[in-house]
Amino acid sequence: MSVSHTEVTADLEPCGLPEHPDCGIRDVLDRVGDKWSVLVIVELASGTRRFRELQRAIDGISQRMLTLTVRRLERDGLLTRTVYPTVPAQVTYELTDRGASLTHLVKQLADWSLGSRNAIARSRAEYDQNNPGHSIR
Repeated sequence: MSVSHTEVTADLEPCGLPEHPDCGIRDVLDRVGDKWSVLVIVELASGTRRFRELQRAIDGISQRMLTLTVRRLERDGLLTRTVYPTVPAQVTYELTDRGASLTHLVKQLADWSLGSRNAIARSRAEYDQNNPGHSIR
């Protein structure tokens, strides 16, 4: 009986050992490195926002994805959600101190992405032209 690929790689994961220094790093990086999380953090760096304000400011995010993203960020202690007893209920989101401590890093990444996007697009086009059939999209 052969061992499956997932069984082999599962044994290689450092987080099989809780004392391994990499445990937890991937989990946190998955959250703060997620495309939507980065954009929410960048937007909230400017101050408190209502749900619809966030949705309008983040091009392409669906209501469901924004809901999931803010819930995950709240669960991780990176933002707070405040519900006001109005009809309809008004909800605002704001970065916590922990979330605010990320903003300079996330903004640097966003600025770098914006400044590098044209060069990266040129590199991709050049790669695709020089490596027909090997394009990665």
